[in-house]
Amino acid sequence: MKKFIQNNGWQILGGIFGAIGGYFYWRDIGCATGTCPITSKPLNSIVYFAVLGYFMIGTIAKASLELRTKKREV
Repeated sequence: MKKFIQNNGWQILGGIFGAIGGYFYWRDIGCATGTCPITSKPLNSIVYFAVLGYFMIGTIAKASLELRTKKREV
């Protein structure tokens, strides 16, 4: 478990920030009619944005790591 957290720390942090952002998105913008599948309930919005944040930060972290390793090789 410790190794997983060390290897995926940025992604986990991105998921946490995404969840917080999802809550605030639901609270401030949300869906007034309740027909929107993502923003009609706070749990849906939190989970959706947490997953989005996890994958976005994971992609950025991976690209950053690849750039750093290429610079070290040159």
